[in-house]
Amino acid sequence: MQIIEVNNKVTAKEFLDAARVIYKNDDIWVCPLDQEINDIFDPTGNVFFQNGEAIRWIAKNEKGELIGRIAAFINENKANFDNRRIGGMGFFESINDQKVAFALFDTAKSWLTERGVDMIQAPINFGENDSFWGLLVEGFTHPSNGMAYNHKYYKAFFEAYGYTTKMEQLTNHLNIKDGLPERFVKIAEYAISKRPNLTLKPFDMNHFDQFAEDFMTIYNAAWTGHENFTPIKKEYVKETFKKVKPFHDPKYIWFAYIDGQPASFVLVLPDVNQILKKLNGKLNLWNKIRFVYYKKMKVMNRLRVWVMGTHPKYQNMGLESVLVYKCFEGAVPSHYEEGELSWVGDFNDKMIAIHKALGAVPAKKHITYELDLKL
Repeated sequence: MQIIEVNNKVTAKEFLDAARVIYKNDDIWVCPLDQEINDIFDPTGNVFFQNGEAIRWIAKNEKGELIGRIAAFINENKANFDNRRIGGMGFFESINDQKVAFALFDTAKSWLTERGVDMIQAPINFGENDSFWGLLVEGFTHPSNGMAYNHKYYKAFFEAYGYTTKMEQLTNHLNIKDGLPERFVKIAEYAISKRPNLTLKPFDMNHFDQFAEDFMTIYNAAWTGHENFTPIKKEYVKETFKKVKPFHDPKYIWFAYIDGQPASFVLVLPDVNQILKKLNGKLNLWNKIRFVYYKKMKVMNRLRVWVMGTHPKYQNMGLESVLVYKCFEGAVPSHYEEGELSWVGDFNDKMIAIHKALGAVPAKKHITYELDLKL
């Protein structure tokens, strides 16, 4: 077996192809766009390289065939927390062979150890946690865009190696055609009626910069108390919005303002994986034409709630319920049939309660693992 560092165009392509090999007989897996993965490991495009570094490897057998891959990274803005030095591992893929998996784990651990890391979180992304985060352990069905998907046997690899659960990430499913529960609608409408200083606005690309600024303001305030949080920058927000521009629907991105001040937002996107499933990770000219065609044909009949946030000054006002209501009241008479509420940490009782109030049912579970190197 060979573990080879990705350091040129050939090995970078093999890093992408490794996933295609691992999932070649899996009809559920959706190949992410090659460019999306490449961008994560591009120092000129990923803002996390400004204060961090990342590395990738591929694994080959004696015949030179791809049998796995892995990446490791460290973000100096998030590395040091509570007397620990934390690094990340992700983009792990392996054939069903523990020796291969452990060789890849060892390689990543060695690199991180050389940088003083004593706690590894995995599998995670070299970016925010809205994409490629956590190991799927329940609900091996169609993955929405950004949601991690993997083989069932990966769980045994992680736990046999010594990884333990840091948190569970819960995804719930909503049948949009059933409409919203009457009680939820009444609560949301009451919350709107009792607050004359509340303004609700759908996302408008003509005011892109202002919405990006408002998103950043709310997000950074809402997550400031979370473990190891570092504020996101406006350039990251703008880049994220540009990426979703080709398939977003402004009717499902809403902002709430109290006395004109940004207070809360919800970002709901059509599940573009329903189109990407047909493109095998390639976005050449022909596939761009196909993308436009499939979008026009309304192939995307699923929605994913990507992220919600409320400024601490305006929490406990029911704004989250109001914004979800605004999103899904428009979805009921549309062609959308399913909604995925993903993901919410097992520690977030408030959001879990909102999911239940919507009538959503459990659909998937991911786990973020950690490996304590001090033990």
